[in-house]
Amino acid sequence: MTSADPVLVFDGDCAFCSSCIRLAERYLRQTLASGGWEARPYQFADLAALGVTEERAQREMLWVTPAGRVYGGAAAVAKLLLRSGNAWAYLGGLLELAPVRPLAAAVYRWVAGHRHRMPGGTKACSLPRR
Repeated sequence: MTSADPVLVFDGDCAFCSSCIRLAERYLRQTLASGGWEARPYQFADLAALGVTEERAQREMLWVTPAGRVYGGAAAVAKLLLRSGNAWAYLGGLLELAPVRPLAAAVYRWVAGHRHRMPGGTKACSLPRR
C-alpha cells in the first residue's frame, strides 16, 4: 500500500467479516483499475491516525481515504467497488445513487446486525450493545 491508497477497516474478530474481506481481496483486487487498497482489522489499526473511533469501527466497515475522509457501512462497500473498477465500479456507482442509497444502507445495517447468524459467523461476530 502507498500513501495514496485507501484503507478498509473491518472487525477482525468476526469470522463473517473476515470471510467477506478475503473474498474482496481475492476477487476485487484482480480488477484494480485505479490503484490499490489495504484491509486492516480495526483491532490492529491505528484508529486515531485514521480518524475513527473504536465504537464506529465495531459497528460498521469503514473506508478511509488518504485525505482522511471516512465512509461507513454501505457507503464503504460502494467506495470499495468503485475503486475496484470494471463491472464492480458500476455496482458501486449504483449503490451511490440517491434512490438506492437508503435501501443499501438498510440492507447493510440488517446484515451487520445479524452477521453472527451468517455463514461463517459466530457469537464473537455479534455487535456490542449500545
